[in-house]
Amino acid sequence: MAVPAVALAVALAASACAAPDTAGGDPAGDSATASAELAVSVGLDPGWALEPLPSPAGYSSASPELTVEAGRAIVSWLDMSGGSVTLRFAERRATGWSEAGAVVSGEELVVNAADVPSVLALADGTLVAHWLQEDGSDPEAYALPLAWSRDGGRVWSDPIYPHHDGRQVQHGFASLFEAPNGGLGLVWLDGRETGGGLDGGMNLWGATYDVDGTQLSETVIDTRVCDCCSLSTARTSDGIVAVYRDRTDDEIRDTSIVRFVDGVWSPPATVHHDGWRIQGCPVNGPAVSARGQEVVVAWFTAAGDVGRAYVAFSRDGGRTFAPAIRVDDEASLGDVDVELLADGSAAVTWVELAAERRSQLRRIGPDGARSRAITVADMSDSWAPVLARAGDELLLAWRQRSTNGSSRIQTARVALD
Repeated sequence: MAVPAVALAVALAASACAAPDTAGGDPAGDSATASAELAVSVGLDPGWALEPLPSPAGYSSASPELTVEAGRAIVSWLDMSGGSVTLRFAERRATGWSEAGAVVSGEELVVNAADVPSVLALADGTLVAHWLQEDGSDPEAYALPLAWSRDGGRVWSDPIYPHHDGRQVQHGFASLFEAPNGGLGLVWLDGRETGGGLDGGMNLWGATYDVDGTQLSETVIDTRVCDCCSLSTARTSDGIVAVYRDRTDDEIRDTSIVRFVDGVWSPPATVHHDGWRIQGCPVNGPAVSARGQEVVVAWFTAAGDVGRAYVAFSRDGGRTFAPAIRVDDEASLGDVDVELLADGSAAVTWVELAAERRSQLRRIGPDGARSRAITVADMSDSWAPVLARAGDELLLAWRQRSTNGSSRIQTARVALD
């Protein structure tokens, strides 16, 4: 695939969410790894096969997300039928997905392919949901409501908001996690220092809640980050790690990691020095997965005007990372997701940019050994999938155009032997 085509695709993505060319905030501080790249090799084929799962979503559905916590796997999506937007969810059962439940419905819910809602199960059985809600006349201004259900999703609390700045700006791209105290934690992109005559940048903020839903904190983590790239969080034996696309004063937008240990967020560290300088947001965030002290991060970069997807492994809870490992074969449009497997390798999804654009899945080991790639979906009529590991299977969900002109969420599984 010619480099100009990759550069054009990246430029189009960037134009969808251009960031103000202003100074303010600090670049990422420490480095978690050098800019080295590990040579890839042909690895043992795990024999994975994609098995369709009957989708719990109907037609006119979008914005899928998968969460796995406390042994419970949940898929959520937005239902756009019936003249309004409804956040729905279903839980994985031995026989398939459960009957779909509803969290909230209304015309003020925001549908954004890059910024999607979620439903998360906590260890005590509580469900927590987040979504986006219009906030004023600016289409890029929206609030971040949270709601709790303590009866399996039949009844939901009135929404509350983790941000208390009172400004009608962007609050979104949230990633939820169970806090070390058993309550809720989340990180999100916060535009409280942008617009309205302010010359600040997009911030990364975090908040925690007690088990009863009482907010315990609201903390700025990084004062200058990329404006509309998705966030990802995972749990290590030390605490929580979060990854995101950072932004320096000279517009380097590489992937950073922060760690939430003993109630404090660490300074940001660069996962890998790609040196990607770009004037607008590429709408292409990283992903992270962890178990114990093992961490794997996947990300996209178009440094040098060539789109590539990478992973890097850590054995010390995300403090340092081994050299990056190339994921794609020819070129990539990113849209990565990643899950750590029981043997220390990782399952990775990405969009391959070759003769045809397609979302793909492969296994990659810390030694650079890669399995053959299997195709998840043809990107001519679908969007990139989200990925989650639930016990002895991988789950995938993606939006696909239907023959009737609408779209529908599709789901599938891959058995892990």
